Amino acid sequence: MAAGALARMGKLSLAGVLASGLLGCLLADCAWFQLGKRRGAKILRFICRISLEPDSCVRKTENLFVRFGLRSLLVAKFIPGLNAVAAPMAGASGVRMARFMAFDSLGALLWIGAYVSIGYVFTDQLEIAASYALQLGSWLIYFIVGSLAAWIAWKFLQRRRTLRKLNVARITAWEVRARLRAGDDIVVLDLRSALDRTESIPGATRLAFEELGERHAEIPRDRDVVVLCT
Repeated sequence: MAAGALARMGKLSLAGVLASGLLGCLLADCAWFQLGKRRGAKILRFICRISLEPDSCVRKTENLFVRFGLRSLLVAKFIPGLNAVAAPMAGASGVRMARFMAFDSLGALLWIGAYVSIGYVFTDQLEIAASYALQLGSWLIYFIVGSLAAWIAWKFLQRRRTLRKLNVARITAWEVRARLRAGDDIVVLDLRSALDRTESIPGATRLAFEELGERHAEIPRDRDVVVLCT
């Protein structure tokens, strides 16, 4: 928005703002694309591990990309969670670099253009807001930092309460293999996303998480069920 305001004031050219913004986006996104292409789902899990909701981050973002494909890049930068993982997800999905850059460039231009347009239209209002911020001084910084800290603390406590409510027995991959080798009659459900191309457990039934409601009758109720949902 500030770039849009400066462009209107004549300090920056519109073409220069768009070009520099697009170059910065492409440099970062191409680097993440290559990391996703080489490291696959591991890089996605690494990014989600440092988020406030790591349990749902991978599932939500992978489902969105599987559903819309490269079209999700057109709006990815407007969505905080998807913005961080869209490029490595595209690399992990195996799409070509040229197609990725085409969709990513268009999405970046839409994102930059939106903020530049807002800054251009609301230049006067932004100047008034900036003057008020200068008058408040350090109190504004304290307010912003305090609000952010309170929100993070609330999300952390919410996650802790949710985990305490869950009472799910857990089993390691080694224990599953040992039981299968011993001939135990167990059912293994692989609910991982289609983007996760790592080898599954032999004999596992692979289902999409969204199919559970329709295909739950296929899951036996008379034996132990092991769910793989990394």
